[in-house]
Amino acid sequence: MVELKLIPVEEFKRVRNSSADKYKKLQLIADMCRANTLVEVKRAGSGHLGSSFSAMDIVVWMYYEEMNTLKVGFDSPDRDIYFSSKGHDVPGLYATLHSLGEIPDEKLLALRRLNGLNGHPDIGNRGIEANSGSLGMGISKGRGMAWAKKHFGRGGRVYVMTGDGELQEGQNYEALQVTAHHKIDNLTVIVDNNKVQSDKPVAEIIDLRNLEEKFKAFGWHVIRIDGHDFRQIERALVEAKQIKGKPQIIIADTIKGRGISFMEHPAALEIGKGLYPWHSGAPDDAAFEEGFKELIQRINSDLGAVSLDPLHLTPVEPEPKAAAPSMLESEPLSQAALERLSVKPTDEYVSRAYGQALVELAAKRKDIVVLDADLASDCKVRDFENTYPNRFIENGIAEQDMVSMAAGLARQGLLPVVNSFASFLASRANEQIYNAASEKSKIIYALHYAGLIPAGPGKSHQSLRDISLFSALPNCVIIQPCNAEETRMALDFCVNQTDENSALRLIIGPSPRRITLPAGYEIRLGQGCQLTAGKDAVMFAYGPVMLHEALLASELLAERGFGLSIVNMPWLNRVDVKWFAEVIKPYSTIFILEDHHPAGGLMDNLLAVCAEHGLMNGKQMIKFSVEGYPACGTPQQALAYHELDGLSVSKRIMKYCG
Repeated sequence: MVELKLIPVEEFKRVRNSSADKYKKLQLIADMCRANTLVEVKRAGSGHLGSSFSAMDIVVWMYYEEMNTLKVGFDSPDRDIYFSSKGHDVPGLYATLHSLGEIPDEKLLALRRLNGLNGHPDIGNRGIEANSGSLGMGISKGRGMAWAKKHFGRGGRVYVMTGDGELQEGQNYEALQVTAHHKIDNLTVIVDNNKVQSDKPVAEIIDLRNLEEKFKAFGWHVIRIDGHDFRQIERALVEAKQIKGKPQIIIADTIKGRGISFMEHPAALEIGKGLYPWHSGAPDDAAFEEGFKELIQRINSDLGAVSLDPLHLTPVEPEPKAAAPSMLESEPLSQAALERLSVKPTDEYVSRAYGQALVELAAKRKDIVVLDADLASDCKVRDFENTYPNRFIENGIAEQDMVSMAAGLARQGLLPVVNSFASFLASRANEQIYNAASEKSKIIYALHYAGLIPAGPGKSHQSLRDISLFSALPNCVIIQPCNAEETRMALDFCVNQTDENSALRLIIGPSPRRITLPAGYEIRLGQGCQLTAGKDAVMFAYGPVMLHEALLASELLAERGFGLSIVNMPWLNRVDVKWFAEVIKPYSTIFILEDHHPAGGLMDNLLAVCAEHGLMNGKQMIKFSVEGYPACGTPQQALAYHELDGLSVSKRIMKYCG
């Protein structure tokens, strides 16, 4: 593992208190914050570097020169407010707050860890003014804050950072016209116009065209600047404060990945063969070392130019190892059990199998068209895009528009397959999904990133309401496959075996283990399959993550002589009553392990079947689900926090059956 070093707060104070030119000091501080951002993302194993680096010069100016927040305090009602609507740049914001002493070292190094810093902005973290990560909400929230300040006669202005790709979301344009109509002049929006989205240029995804004319047409005062020139940033903010009777937008032309040469657009696109490789994720060791070295060498050269000594760096301690778990406080786990708990994820991705199957099915079904919301790589539909470019529709960051377009395609006899992250697609476009379903034409919804894991990005990305939302549709079947084999079967069912709408729930990460299905298994509507046999209780689960934890619990309980039968139930709102009655017949205790909030998941659907058909006589049904808002952290941290990891599940079962 590469050695990590952090620039301590004292070094920022040294630069800030020096006699160097103001603009030179700020450039030094911005690059120092970039270096610490690189370290925190590398330590976390994921995060967003490109956006953090493009916005960094603006963020540093805001906190060091523009806003009164540090003088009046983060709790003062008269404070200036800054927040990022796009949210991807939050590692850079954390690094800036750390440089000012507002976030301690240990917290900065706990990015995407339980009780650390959230992967997207969350007001539970110091200095964060609004939750974001779900795009398009920031201007509306900023308008509310600015309106309230005037209503209460409070001082301070409101500043909102948006991404350029984010401006594809329709809510922005509702907010633009209403804010101008209300003449809210204590709100300034800054567009980080770095011209690159998740992995392609904005102009290739959905071209925003002339932003200046567009914003002026909505009634805003528009200023355009180089977002890396501190003098231009300064002049633009002075001008914005002088404008009365209308809100202001500063279009800041920036470079994604600014500060590390091989991460900068457009050079990075050449490295990525047309795709930007540094939007999300952590760099490998070689890229980290090269990038960190480039930053530190430039910082030290700039320090020397103003007669300051080179940086003093603080070595970062390795993450502490967790204590060995135990089944009971007085009973350590066996070596076999400890080995089971430390199993590494496999190289199997259900999303990859989905993408491959989609291409294969499209060869036979010429009516299949695929719609995407700027997530083609994440949703594994890039191969479809390259294979069938005339049947691939890129909608940009606009799920509501995408779903309604799919409805129009379906009305004309095509079979639309709609792709986005589950948390954005299921909830943001829910009204459009309902409207389309009511037309009784067929649409397939691919709900990627479903469930609790991965938990590092935080609650904006953890989809735990989608089963309940789709279950409310009378003509929609919801399926979550457990492995690559079942994923292919499930997609074939959606395409070829049903006339209903369908929602295919897919995890985005690697499977924790390869789930082995019974020999000769075929997918049948409303029926699951038994994975392990046990005489004492039965547990239903779905998807690779929760089935792994259920199987782990079964293995741990088997060491104590308790037999837990595990049933894979991919049908989340359809039940074959005869099959289900036979499965639960031998058991008085039935457990459901949900990858969902308590309301509206698999158990609610199974319980309704039991009540309707009188299957609960002498039986109890117990639900383990994601209570409250989901935890941010590593997979094991989040699962353990919600007591949904295999060890916790086994202990909970013992409380009921021990």
